[in-house]
Amino acid sequence: MADHYLEFQKVSKSFDDNVVLKDVSFFVNQGETAVIMGRSGVGKSVSLKLLLGFLEPDSGRIIVAGEDVTGWTDDRFAAIRRRVTMVFQSGALFDSLTVAENVAFPLRGRSRHEDQDAIDRRVQELLDMLEVSGLADRLPADLSTGTKRAVAIARALADNPEAILYDEPTTMVDPLMASHISDLILKLKKTLRKTSLVVTHDTHLAKKLADRVIFLSEGGVTFFGTWSELEASTNPFLRNFLLQDELIPSLDATA
Repeated sequence: MADHYLEFQKVSKSFDDNVVLKDVSFFVNQGETAVIMGRSGVGKSVSLKLLLGFLEPDSGRIIVAGEDVTGWTDDRFAAIRRRVTMVFQSGALFDSLTVAENVAFPLRGRSRHEDQDAIDRRVQELLDMLEVSGLADRLPADLSTGTKRAVAIARALADNPEAILYDEPTTMVDPLMASHISDLILKLKKTLRKTSLVVTHDTHLAKKLADRVIFLSEGGVTFFGTWSELEASTNPFLRNFLLQDELIPSLDATA
């Protein structure tokens, strides 16, 4: 398999007259963690949906799991979505299932996981890893936004995917929970070494995680490189973005 596990090759996407992405190119190598940054509405989350076939590009080519998936049908994407999973911003948990049942859901009906004892062991392992084992019998309605995200990550890991896509994992949670979630994702990066792509505006999270940074602005890639290279950039737009976002956590903490 090619080193480029995920890749955009001159990808464009518009919604009516609104050009969201125009000739966007980047890649994520196997085992790397890349972060997509940029202001709201620049196509960060759209990029994740394109990678998993929830949206189709207008032009360009998309590589997922080392395969050119451009033009694939939804049925063909089903196999890819077992290898590459996504943690949605909403968590997307099933309201009628407990935490443990949500985490077990991807394992139900899979031939290699039919043994209930094996499922239970896997669920407990993940609940322990994400530090939510005491909430196994709780329903999503009883959980905070941040805890739902932790459970959603546990569920995403259940069937041992090769890669994980995270959509704004620390948004709309308090600074303490945001720090906790970022620490959990960092722990997963170090222990599991999954290929990961994280959409975030959180510079603290990005600095912790990123092997590469993809910065989107006005439909294109303004920057693609390491975090150190981003911090050293003399581009006034990038420097202003980093400065403004560094101020946000301290302001929130005093609110």
